[in-house]
Amino acid sequence: MSGSRAAIRYAKAVLSIATDQKSAEVVNSDMKSITKAISGSEDLNQMLQSPIVKSSDKKSVLISVFKNANTATINLIDTLIANKRLPLLNDVASSYIQLYDEMRGSQVASVTTAIPLTEDLKTKVLAKVKELTGKEAEVENIIDESILGGFILRVGDIQYNASISNKLNKLKREFTLN
Repeated sequence: MSGSRAAIRYAKAVLSIATDQKSAEVVNSDMKSITKAISGSEDLNQMLQSPIVKSSDKKSVLISVFKNANTATINLIDTLIANKRLPLLNDVASSYIQLYDEMRGSQVASVTTAIPLTEDLKTKVLAKVKELTGKEAEVENIIDESILGGFILRVGDIQYNASISNKLNKLKREFTLN
């Protein structure tokens, strides 16, 4: 838990600096590429977590992987190395993205469906999210065939489950109770 609090503190500091430098959007795209790279590469993740790999080696790898990164992003990496907190890089990047979205009044609506969403359905989902939360949102479509049909909508801490599998489970529970 203390690691996540520290990650939020670092993310707030970077967001503040990036906002002052009017580069918050560029740093946000850096943070998205950092989370994508770390989650997509087990080797990179293990290298960041390893106490055996020297900090200088970690820095050279990160600089070469993120060579087009903004100076605020590079300074974050330097600060995490200096404070021996580099394993938090992915958490800091995720926290930054979340804080940036909150600052912009935007959020991510996660929609789980059995088949990919069409553009028409995406528009309807965005309208529903705006109605529920009063904020704009980006739609992230997760495909899970096990829900059979319908959808599961998650926005922040709100979840609406309108999947066929959920309805079948409710029916099953009703029949087993009677």
